[in-house]
Amino acid sequence: MKFKQVFLTVAISAVTAFGVMLTYNKYLQNSHTYGGQEAGVIPSNYKLAKQIDNTAIPPGAVDFTQSAAAALPTVVHIKTKTNAKQINNNLPKNQRPKNPFSDYFGDDIMEQFFGNQRGYIPEQKASGSGVIISADGYIVTNNHVVENADELDVTLSNKKSYKAKVIGTDAAYDLAVIKIEEAGLPFLLYGNSDEVKIGQWVLALGYPLNLETTVTAGIVSAKARSLGLNKGTKTNSPVESFIQTDAAVNQGNSGGALINTNGMLIGINSAIASPTGYYSGYSYAIPVNIVKKVVDDLVKYGNVQRGYLGVATVNTNDISEEVKARMNLKFKGDGLVITEVSANSGAFDAGLKKGDIIKSVNGVAVTLPSELQELVTRYKPSDKVTVVYSRNGLDKTIVATLKNKAGNFDLVKSDNSAMTKLGAEFITLTANKAKEYGVPGGVVVKKITDGALSDQTRMRDGFIIVKVDDTDIKTIDDLTKALNNVKTITISGFYPGYDGLYDYPITLD
Repeated sequence: MKFKQVFLTVAISAVTAFGVMLTYNKYLQNSHTYGGQEAGVIPSNYKLAKQIDNTAIPPGAVDFTQSAAAALPTVVHIKTKTNAKQINNNLPKNQRPKNPFSDYFGDDIMEQFFGNQRGYIPEQKASGSGVIISADGYIVTNNHVVENADELDVTLSNKKSYKAKVIGTDAAYDLAVIKIEEAGLPFLLYGNSDEVKIGQWVLALGYPLNLETTVTAGIVSAKARSLGLNKGTKTNSPVESFIQTDAAVNQGNSGGALINTNGMLIGINSAIASPTGYYSGYSYAIPVNIVKKVVDDLVKYGNVQRGYLGVATVNTNDISEEVKARMNLKFKGDGLVITEVSANSGAFDAGLKKGDIIKSVNGVAVTLPSELQELVTRYKPSDKVTVVYSRNGLDKTIVATLKNKAGNFDLVKSDNSAMTKLGAEFITLTANKAKEYGVPGGVVVKKITDGALSDQTRMRDGFIIVKVDDTDIKTIDDLTKALNNVKTITISGFYPGYDGLYDYPITLD
């Protein structure tokens, strides 16, 4: 699997070891259960640490052998296969994928000799890494490692291989949970990413470039990095608050472990910064405190129960003196200025207003929007958070009850409806636009996300649906009814500014 990259020109996608036995004591006091990790259960792989003799280590030196020995059996190699697909190629000519040789030989000659390959996606194979998080075979990895894969093979460090199934994925967090059928597996203990310090030693483990298990070391060079990696994915609410390290990772490390010198998981490696696609100095991991919440939700509910505070913010240092004067902002120290409060949100109900300066959430200071997002995203709708904020130079404290994205407290259920399977945002064509286009009505495909439309067709945003099979479509209700109890359909419509109707056969089963 190609590793998510951050190009330098454009952003896309315990200093000393205290020993694993100290980890045991902390873990025994942990009352949480996430994705199969039960308090008081110590995985067998951590017994390896007791067999390592530290007497030969020079005073003051950092030894990585204990943490590496504990973690290596828990990091797996994930190989994926995506079957070949024939997709609909009925697109306006200037929107079709272009053959790179057509500039030299022309489209007609290329298709005469090689056939029409534009609507065909060949079989694809890729690989990445994952981390075993429970003795019964739950594994966490990146969403982009397993996305759209038809087959998953997992190989352990002992060379045993298993077929795996996807339990749940979330593109907003770029995380996924898969499972193999086995018992008594070694697994990696969760650490606490809030305790990670800039400058501390960390290890990255994974299967880069299809090599065997590889361990690299580095330090944490930054926290709460937001790079815009997930903005290009099929999600409207990306979550990014990366741990930045200089531990070397490459393509294939995606989904692997970032651990501290106690041998505990503190992050899932997800991205690199590179002008070439290979390691060039920086790598990025999703903090484990986000990971364990997402894993727990995916295992329990099939999707993430994400709480929203309902504010847009900017760092106080990014507010000019002119804006401060105009907005009559009075504050001391760092924080986040609220630039917008969503109606019917937890923040709105609690009385937060535009111009307030958020200083902390549940006792944790926030100075970056990504820090606030990381903190809030750990909670689900109906959870309460304590917010300390400043208004007119005075500090105040309120308790806000988080809501879901729809503005209520309901848990979000997995939706297997036909509309959801299409994978797009739809709006009914306005009467004025319908008159302009000369049609009685229609449904606009506003934004294609993740589903049948992206997997099986070359449809683009802005397409206007006017028929499903022989049924006229004028509204979203018409579209919903036309999709009921059908397995295969043909969607017909047009692109504004282009002549003719375009047909897209789709299988919804």
